[in-house]
Amino acid sequence: MPAPTEIKLHQKSRVLEIAFDDGRAFRLPYEYLRVFSPSAEVRGHGPGQEVLQVGKRDIDIREVEPVGSYAIQPTFSDGHATGIYSWDYLYQLGLEQDARWAAYLKQLETAGGSR
Repeated sequence: MPAPTEIKLHQKSRVLEIAFDDGRAFRLPYEYLRVFSPSAEVRGHGPGQEVLQVGKRDIDIREVEPVGSYAIQPTFSDGHATGIYSWDYLYQLGLEQDARWAAYLKQLETAGGSR
């Protein structure tokens, strides 16, 4: 898998920009990262245990800590800080951003939730 060459937080637009050594770059909104956190709090402990995230439209990232040489761990403004985002997962989030976001919005609408 590609490795990141640059990571920037854009606080005003609430976007994490990440560039990889294969030439790809992604702009991942904080809300998107929070909604798709790899934490057990969001994903659950197995299939069917996912927890739909609502009310994350105005989420911020307060800080980002490196995790070894393979990941980052952001702290979000709602206190969520348990998701460890590996380079592979961030790359996957970038590649699948449109499809994941569309599915999330549909799921949110079905559940009667709001961003």
